[in-house]
Amino acid sequence: MTFVTVGSENGADIQIHYRDHGSGSPVVLIHGYPLDGNSWERQERELLAAGYRCISYDRRGFGSSSQPATGYDYDTFAADLKALLDHLALREDVVLAGFSMGTGEVTRYLGTYGSGGVRKAALFGVIPPFLLQTDDNPKGVPGEVFEGIKQAIVADRYAYFDDFFANFYNTDVLAPGRIGDAALRASFQVAAGSGPYATYHCVDTWLTDFRADLPKIDVPVLVVHGTADRILPFEATAARLRDEKLIADLTLVEVKDGPHNIGWTHPEELNPAFLDFLAG
Repeated sequence: MTFVTVGSENGADIQIHYRDHGSGSPVVLIHGYPLDGNSWERQERELLAAGYRCISYDRRGFGSSSQPATGYDYDTFAADLKALLDHLALREDVVLAGFSMGTGEVTRYLGTYGSGGVRKAALFGVIPPFLLQTDDNPKGVPGEVFEGIKQAIVADRYAYFDDFFANFYNTDVLAPGRIGDAALRASFQVAAGSGPYATYHCVDTWLTDFRADLPKIDVPVLVVHGTADRILPFEATAARLRDEKLIADLTLVEVKDGPHNIGWTHPEELNPAFLDFLAG
């Protein structure tokens, strides 16, 4: 297994597990909560077939990466991403692609470290610009929603995952045609293996304000988002990026009636849009 060390906790290394396959222009795939890098399987196979090099990794606290009780904020997540890019000497022609929480890594990375070596970015099921409802952000989601999520995780995080994935995939309308029982069980199994500390503390990261990062993005950006996303509602996220012109060079693709994880349920729409964007 391949790892990069990104810090330490009580004398033990904090390691990020990554996978590096193929050759050609590199595409770095950053997964969503509460999954891991293997959740990109329906995109990775097509990227590899099209001649791209695919690098995916597990966020700290998830998958095969370390599960420390520290570092669950987007400054640290972006630093972890930079450590991986530096470790692999990825300094030119890189595409950063994030899903859900991973869109936060991409946004904060570009806002903090700039776009040197990065030619494009792709964001699927986006979390920016700012999810929390405040006086200066009335289109956000009320804070009590997230407090309720944290309470549910504390009460029984496994029961929480059942409810979460029902809305992650909109199973009441899309199962079994677009999300089967076996795939749903597989997602649950990955989530159950995530760190309990990470499961809880990542909820607060969803409330990160990315509005200062977005104007700094100076590369073309593709956003693909389901219009029926129950986790990160379209009107509070992707629509704002477009309507408020928060990213200078933005292409938005709406997946009609798509849920949050459109990469799994609607690959026939997401993948061609992604490949066309990469080739353009």
